Amino acid sequence: MRYIARVSALLDDWASRHSVLAVARRTAALVNALADDRAGPGTIAEVLRAHGEADPVEVTARDVTRMRAAATHLREVFAATGAADAAAVLNRLLREHAGPPRLTSHGGGTPWHLHLDRDDDAPWDEWFLASSCMALAVLLWDRQLPPGAVCASAGCPRVFITQGRGPERRYCSRRCATRERVAAHRRARSGRWQGPNG
Repeated sequence: MRYIARVSALLDDWASRHSVLAVARRTAALVNALADDRAGPGTIAEVLRAHGEADPVEVTARDVTRMRAAATHLREVFAATGAADAAAVLNRLLREHAGPPRLTSHGGGTPWHLHLDRDDDAPWDEWFLASSCMALAVLLWDRQLPPGAVCASAGCPRVFITQGRGPERRYCSRRCATRERVAAHRRARSGRWQGPNG
């Protein structure tokens, strides 16, 4: 019984680290990390590990350069102005960069799951672009909304996954939302101030 419980726990852990939402969040984290020209193989490997990739994660400078190009394509999905625009970008990326769907267990090392890259040994950039497109497409399909956005805070280029109910999310973090709220408050206050003789 302990063995079955352990296997079940491992499968649950793997599934949560590789869910559609987890892959979409990994996509946003990689797009953000790769936007920094100083990010090298070590930084990108850390992002991959933080989002569920098992060691060994071996990323080269060439991989980073190619992943950076893939991130530029994926940023277009986040910058889309609506579901139709995001779907058009995703359809183009899937047509140009994804292979036919295939199931893999990586030689029995993982539970069966879907891939759109050409094979289990595909380069990082191909895997990144194909798996990201698949996750973002499923989120769009599920919610009929763009799967993510670019932060609305002035000067913040970060992307994020739009998730949850409630008002539309416009900022990548509470920090950016607070900074914009404070700036708007200061602008409003300075507009009302008339000076000592006003």
